Amino acid sequence: MDGGPQDRAAVIEVLDRDGQARAVHKIRQWPARIGRSPGCELVLDDAHVAAEHAELSWSDEAEGPRLTLLPSLNGGWIGERRLAAGESVALGAAALFQLGATQLRWRSAAAPLAPELPLESHQLRRVVTRAGRLALPLLLLAWLALLAFEQWTSLNPGSRLIEYSSPVLGPLAAVLGWAAAWSLVTQLFRHRFPFASHLRRALVWLLAMQLLDSLLPLLAYAFSWGRLMVIGDLLFPVSMALLLWWHASLVWPRARRALATGLGLLLLLGLGLNAARRQEQQHWFGPPYLSALPPPALRLATPKPPQALLEQLRPLQAELARQAKKDNEEPDSDGQEE
Repeated sequence: MDGGPQDRAAVIEVLDRDGQARAVHKIRQWPARIGRSPGCELVLDDAHVAAEHAELSWSDEAEGPRLTLLPSLNGGWIGERRLAAGESVALGAAALFQLGATQLRWRSAAAPLAPELPLESHQLRRVVTRAGRLALPLLLLAWLALLAFEQWTSLNPGSRLIEYSSPVLGPLAAVLGWAAAWSLVTQLFRHRFPFASHLRRALVWLLAMQLLDSLLPLLAYAFSWGRLMVIGDLLFPVSMALLLWWHASLVWPRARRALATGLGLLLLLGLGLNAARRQEQQHWFGPPYLSALPPPALRLATPKPPQALLEQLRPLQAELARQAKKDNEEPDSDGQEE
Protein backbone atom coordinates (compact mmCIF):
# COMPACT_ATOMS: atom_id res chain seq x y z
CA MET A 1 0.00 0.00 0.00
CA ASP A 2 1.98 2.99 -1.26
CA GLY A 3 1.36 6.55 -0.21
CA GLY A 4 -0.74 6.00 2.93
CA PRO A 5 -3.08 8.63 4.38
CA GLN A 6 -1.90 11.45 6.59
CA ASP A 7 -2.82 9.66 9.83
CA ARG A 8 -0.28 6.96 8.92
CA ALA A 9 2.62 9.40 8.92
CA ALA A 10 5.42 8.00 11.06
CA VAL A 11 9.18 8.12 11.59
CA ILE A 12 11.84 5.70 12.79
CA GLU A 13 14.60 7.28 14.90
CA VAL A 14 18.02 5.64 15.16
CA LEU A 15 19.24 6.23 18.72
CA ASP A 16 22.77 6.64 20.05
CA ARG A 17 24.05 5.10 23.26
CA ASP A 18 22.61 8.00 25.28
CA GLY A 19 19.13 7.46 23.87
CA GLN A 20 19.28 10.57 21.68
CA ALA A 21 18.17 10.44 18.04
CA ARG A 22 21.17 10.58 15.70
CA ALA A 23 19.12 9.95 12.54
CA VAL A 24 15.41 10.26 11.71
CA HIS A 25 13.84 8.36 8.78
CA LYS A 26 10.33 9.12 7.57
CA ILE A 27 8.23 6.11 6.57
CA ARG A 28 7.08 6.98 3.05
CA GLN A 29 5.34 3.74 2.03
CA TRP A 30 3.73 0.67 3.58
CA PRO A 31 4.87 -2.00 4.15
CA ALA A 32 8.40 -0.82 4.90
CA ARG A 33 11.31 -3.21 5.27
CA ILE A 34 14.26 -2.61 7.59
CA GLY A 35 17.69 -4.14 6.98
CA ARG A 36 21.11 -3.72 5.38
CA SER A 37 19.98 -4.30 1.83
CA PRO A 38 19.75 -1.24 -0.43
CA GLY A 39 16.32 -2.53 -1.43
CA CYS A 40 14.93 -1.82 2.06
CA GLU A 41 12.98 1.34 2.81
CA LEU A 42 15.14 1.86 5.95
CA VAL A 43 18.79 0.83 5.55
CA LEU A 44 20.80 0.30 8.76
CA ASP A 45 24.59 0.34 8.95
CA ASP A 46 24.82 -2.57 11.40
CA ALA A 47 26.70 -5.80 10.71
CA HIS A 48 24.40 -7.60 13.20
CA VAL A 49 21.33 -6.88 11.07
CA ALA A 50 20.21 -9.18 8.24
CA ALA A 51 19.75 -8.00 4.67
CA GLU A 52 15.97 -7.84 5.31
CA HIS A 53 15.59 -7.99 9.07
CA ALA A 54 12.06 -6.72 9.83
CA GLU A 55 8.98 -5.30 8.19
CA LEU A 56 6.60 -2.54 9.26
CA SER A 57 3.01 -2.97 8.14
CA TRP A 58 -0.25 -1.06 8.60
CA SER A 59 -2.97 -2.96 6.82
CA ASP A 60 -5.79 -2.54 9.33
CA GLU A 61 -6.76 0.84 10.80
CA ALA A 62 -8.27 -0.79 13.88
CA GLU A 63 -5.19 -2.94 14.53
CA GLY A 64 -2.66 -0.19 13.86
CA PRO A 65 1.01 -0.55 12.90
CA ARG A 66 2.84 -3.82 13.45
CA LEU A 67 6.47 -4.91 13.46
CA THR A 68 7.19 -8.35 12.02
CA LEU A 69 10.63 -9.95 12.28
CA LEU A 70 11.92 -11.66 9.15
CA PRO A 71 14.43 -14.56 9.19
CA SER A 72 17.66 -13.39 10.89
CA LEU A 73 20.41 -14.63 13.18
CA ASN A 74 20.04 -12.10 15.99
CA GLY A 75 16.31 -11.34 16.03
CA GLY A 76 15.25 -8.32 18.04
CA TRP A 77 13.78 -6.88 21.22
CA ILE A 78 10.84 -4.68 22.09
CA GLY A 79 11.27 -3.40 25.60
CA GLU A 80 12.39 -6.42 27.65
CA ARG A 81 10.67 -8.91 25.37
CA ARG A 82 12.76 -11.01 23.01
CA LEU A 83 11.46 -11.31 19.44
CA ALA A 84 12.32 -14.25 17.19
CA ALA A 85 11.95 -14.60 13.42
CA GLY A 86 8.30 -14.68 12.36
CA GLU A 87 6.98 -12.93 15.48
CA SER A 88 4.76 -9.88 15.06
CA VAL A 89 3.98 -7.21 17.63
CA ALA A 90 1.76 -4.13 17.67
CA LEU A 91 3.69 -0.86 18.00
CA GLY A 92 1.01 1.59 19.04
CA ALA A 93 1.62 5.32 18.78
CA ALA A 94 5.24 5.06 19.98
CA ALA A 95 7.61 2.24 20.88
CA LEU A 96 11.27 1.47 21.52
CA PHE A 97 12.75 -1.63 19.91
CA GLN A 98 16.11 -3.09 18.94
CA LEU A 99 17.22 -4.87 15.77
CA GLY A 100 20.67 -6.42 15.93
CA ALA A 101 22.75 -3.93 17.91
CA THR A 102 20.77 -0.86 16.78
CA GLN A 103 18.35 0.93 19.09
CA LEU A 104 15.30 2.32 17.27
CA ARG A 105 12.28 4.37 18.24
CA TRP A 106 8.96 4.24 16.38
CA ARG A 107 6.89 7.41 16.50
CA SER A 108 3.63 7.94 14.63
CA ALA A 109 1.56 11.07 14.11
CA ALA A 110 -0.69 9.97 16.97
CA ALA A 111 2.16 10.13 19.51
CA PRO A 112 2.14 13.36 21.57
CA LEU A 113 5.08 15.66 20.89
CA ALA A 114 7.14 17.12 23.73
CA PRO A 115 6.90 20.92 23.94
CA GLU A 116 9.51 23.01 22.16
CA LEU A 117 12.42 23.78 24.49
CA PRO A 118 14.24 27.10 24.65
CA LEU A 119 17.83 27.14 23.45
CA GLU A 120 20.47 26.81 26.15
CA SER A 121 23.25 29.35 26.47
CA HIS A 122 25.82 27.16 24.67
CA GLN A 123 23.42 26.74 21.73
CA LEU A 124 22.75 30.41 21.09
CA ARG A 125 24.57 31.99 18.19
CA ARG A 126 26.45 35.07 19.25
CA VAL A 127 27.19 38.04 17.06
CA VAL A 128 30.97 38.28 16.78
CA THR A 129 31.93 41.94 16.95
CA ARG A 130 35.29 43.47 16.19
CA ALA A 131 36.00 43.66 19.90
CA GLY A 132 35.17 39.96 20.20
CA ARG A 133 37.63 39.10 17.45
CA LEU A 134 40.35 41.11 19.18
CA ALA A 135 39.68 39.66 22.64
CA LEU A 136 41.66 36.44 22.15
CA PRO A 137 44.80 38.08 20.66
CA LEU A 138 44.75 40.74 23.38
CA LEU A 139 44.43 38.12 26.12
CA LEU A 140 47.32 36.19 24.63
CA LEU A 141 49.53 39.30 24.33
CA ALA A 142 48.70 40.39 27.90
CA TRP A 143 49.62 36.98 29.28
CA LEU A 144 52.88 36.82 27.31
CA ALA A 145 53.72 40.36 28.51
CA LEU A 146 53.24 39.24 32.13
CA LEU A 147 55.51 36.25 31.54
CA ALA A 148 58.17 38.49 30.00
CA PHE A 149 57.87 40.99 32.85
CA GLU A 150 58.32 38.30 35.50
CA GLN A 151 61.41 37.06 33.68
CA TRP A 152 62.73 40.62 33.39
CA THR A 153 62.46 41.16 37.15
CA SER A 154 64.53 38.04 37.80
CA LEU A 155 67.32 38.77 35.28
CA ASN A 156 70.31 41.02 35.54
CA PRO A 157 70.27 44.29 33.57
CA GLY A 158 71.46 43.87 30.00
CA SER A 159 70.48 40.19 29.72
CA ARG A 160 70.16 38.80 26.22
CA LEU A 161 66.74 38.25 24.63
CA ILE A 162 67.48 34.54 24.25
CA GLU A 163 67.10 34.21 28.02
CA TYR A 164 63.41 35.08 27.64
CA SER A 165 62.67 32.32 25.14
CA SER A 166 62.25 29.34 27.44
CA PRO A 167 60.25 31.11 30.22
CA VAL A 168 57.89 32.61 27.62
CA LEU A 169 57.67 30.05 24.81
CA GLY A 170 57.50 27.05 27.14
CA PRO A 171 54.25 28.12 28.88
CA LEU A 172 52.88 29.26 25.50
CA ALA A 173 53.39 25.79 24.04
CA ALA A 174 51.83 24.23 27.14
CA VAL A 175 48.66 26.34 27.02
CA LEU A 176 48.26 25.78 23.27
CA GLY A 177 48.58 22.04 23.83
CA TRP A 178 46.05 22.23 26.68
CA ALA A 179 43.50 24.00 24.46
CA ALA A 180 44.15 21.59 21.59
CA ALA A 181 43.63 18.56 23.84
CA TRP A 182 40.28 19.88 25.08
CA SER A 183 39.31 20.72 21.49
CA LEU A 184 40.05 17.14 20.42
CA VAL A 185 37.83 15.82 23.23
CA THR A 186 35.10 18.21 22.10
CA GLN A 187 35.55 17.00 18.52
CA LEU A 188 35.08 13.43 19.73
CA PHE A 189 31.85 14.10 21.61
CA ARG A 190 30.39 17.21 19.93
CA HIS A 191 31.81 16.93 16.38
CA ARG A 192 33.31 20.42 16.43
CA PHE A 193 36.75 21.84 17.22
CA PRO A 194 36.33 25.00 19.37
CA PHE A 195 40.04 25.72 19.84
CA ALA A 196 39.51 29.47 20.30
CA SER A 197 36.89 28.94 23.03
CA HIS A 198 39.08 26.57 25.04
CA LEU A 199 42.14 28.80 24.58
CA ARG A 200 40.16 31.84 25.76
CA ARG A 201 39.09 30.01 28.92
CA ALA A 202 42.66 28.94 29.68
CA LEU A 203 44.05 32.45 29.13
CA VAL A 204 41.43 34.09 31.36
CA TRP A 205 42.32 31.64 34.13
CA LEU A 206 46.07 32.13 33.70
CA LEU A 207 45.81 35.93 33.74
CA ALA A 208 43.62 35.88 36.84
CA MET A 209 46.00 33.51 38.65
CA GLN A 210 49.08 35.54 37.77
CA LEU A 211 47.49 38.81 38.86
CA LEU A 212 46.35 37.34 42.16
CA ASP A 213 49.73 35.71 42.67
CA SER A 214 51.26 39.19 42.41
CA LEU A 215 48.64 41.17 44.30
CA LEU A 216 48.05 38.93 47.33
CA PRO A 217 51.66 39.05 48.65
CA LEU A 218 51.75 42.80 47.97
CA LEU A 219 48.57 43.43 49.98
CA ALA A 220 49.67 41.05 52.76
CA TYR A 221 52.94 42.95 53.07
CA ALA A 222 51.50 46.44 52.71
CA PHE A 223 48.84 46.01 55.44
CA SER A 224 50.49 43.28 57.56
CA TRP A 225 47.70 40.85 56.72
CA GLY A 226 49.76 37.68 56.73
CA ARG A 227 46.75 35.41 56.78
CA LEU A 228 45.66 36.91 53.48
CA MET A 229 48.01 34.39 51.87
CA VAL A 230 45.54 31.67 52.87
CA ILE A 231 43.31 32.93 50.06
CA GLY A 232 45.97 32.13 47.49
CA ASP A 233 46.47 28.62 48.85
CA LEU A 234 42.73 27.96 48.71
CA LEU A 235 42.09 29.83 45.48
CA PHE A 236 44.32 27.70 43.26
CA PRO A 237 42.50 24.35 43.75
CA VAL A 238 39.10 26.06 43.69
CA SER A 239 39.88 27.98 40.51
CA MET A 240 41.43 24.87 38.91
CA ALA A 241 38.21 22.95 39.55
CA LEU A 242 36.24 25.84 38.01
CA LEU A 243 38.52 25.83 34.95
CA LEU A 244 38.02 22.09 34.45
CA TRP A 245 34.26 22.54 34.76
CA TRP A 246 34.37 25.46 32.32
CA HIS A 247 36.19 23.35 29.75
CA ALA A 248 34.04 20.26 30.34
CA SER A 249 30.81 22.25 29.97
CA LEU A 250 31.74 22.78 26.32
CA VAL A 251 32.17 19.04 25.85
CA TRP A 252 29.15 17.81 27.83
CA PRO A 253 26.79 20.81 28.17
CA ARG A 254 23.89 18.66 29.35
CA ALA A 255 25.92 17.26 32.25
CA ARG A 256 26.92 20.57 33.82
CA ARG A 257 25.28 19.82 37.17
CA ALA A 258 26.79 16.35 37.37
CA LEU A 259 30.22 17.72 36.46
CA ALA A 260 29.95 20.48 39.06
CA THR A 261 28.93 17.96 41.73
CA GLY A 262 31.74 15.56 40.89
CA LEU A 263 34.43 18.25 40.75
CA GLY A 264 33.10 19.81 43.96
CA LEU A 265 33.38 16.50 45.81
CA LEU A 266 36.91 15.95 44.50
CA LEU A 267 37.82 19.49 45.56
CA LEU A 268 36.53 18.97 49.10
CA LEU A 269 38.39 15.65 49.30
CA GLY A 270 41.63 17.27 48.14
CA LEU A 271 41.32 20.17 50.59
CA GLY A 272 40.54 17.76 53.41
CA LEU A 273 43.59 15.61 52.64
CA ASN A 274 45.78 18.72 52.50
CA ALA A 275 44.48 19.91 55.85
CA ALA A 276 45.02 16.47 57.40
CA ARG A 277 48.58 16.34 56.06
CA ARG A 278 49.40 19.65 57.73
CA GLN A 279 47.44 19.21 60.96
CA GLU A 280 50.56 19.34 63.13
CA GLN A 281 51.52 22.77 61.82
CA GLN A 282 50.20 26.00 63.24
CA HIS A 283 48.14 26.68 60.12
CA TRP A 284 46.46 24.49 57.52
CA PHE A 285 46.65 26.71 54.46
CA GLY A 286 48.94 29.43 53.21
CA PRO A 287 52.73 29.82 53.60
CA PRO A 288 54.16 30.27 57.12
CA TYR A 289 55.82 33.54 56.09
CA LEU A 290 56.49 35.75 53.07
CA SER A 291 59.62 34.40 51.42
CA ALA A 292 60.07 37.53 49.26
CA LEU A 293 59.21 41.05 50.35
CA PRO A 294 58.11 43.91 48.05
CA PRO A 295 59.96 47.25 48.15
CA PRO A 296 59.69 49.06 51.52
CA ALA A 297 58.01 52.03 49.82
CA LEU A 298 54.89 49.88 49.37
CA ARG A 299 54.57 49.30 53.12
CA LEU A 300 51.36 51.02 54.33
CA ALA A 301 50.90 49.51 57.79
CA THR A 302 52.38 51.33 60.78
CA PRO A 303 55.63 49.58 61.82
CA LYS A 304 55.66 47.98 65.27
CA PRO A 305 58.53 48.56 67.73
CA PRO A 306 60.79 45.61 68.66
CA GLN A 307 59.35 45.62 72.18
CA ALA A 308 55.92 44.70 70.78
CA LEU A 309 57.43 41.60 69.14
CA LEU A 310 59.11 40.61 72.40
CA GLU A 311 55.81 40.94 74.26
CA GLN A 312 54.12 38.69 71.70
CA LEU A 313 56.85 36.07 72.16
CA ARG A 314 56.79 36.18 75.95
CA PRO A 315 54.09 33.43 76.30
CA LEU A 316 56.51 31.08 74.54
CA GLN A 317 59.21 31.56 77.17
CA ALA A 318 57.76 29.10 79.68
CA GLU A 319 57.11 26.47 77.00
CA LEU A 320 60.67 26.78 75.65
CA ALA A 321 62.11 26.50 79.16
CA ARG A 322 60.02 23.37 79.84
CA GLN A 323 61.15 21.78 76.58
CA ALA A 324 64.81 22.61 77.30
CA LYS A 325 64.57 21.06 80.76
CA LYS A 326 63.00 17.94 79.30
CA ASP A 327 65.80 17.62 76.74
CA ASN A 328 68.47 18.02 79.44
CA GLU A 329 66.91 15.30 81.59
CA GLU A 330 66.90 12.70 78.80
CA PRO A 331 69.76 10.16 78.97
CA ASP A 332 72.43 10.27 76.32
CA SER A 333 73.36 7.37 74.04
CA ASP A 334 75.40 5.74 76.87
CA GLY A 335 72.43 5.69 79.19
CA GLN A 336 73.67 8.56 81.35
CA GLU A 337 71.99 11.86 81.92
CA GLU A 338 73.67 14.83 80.31
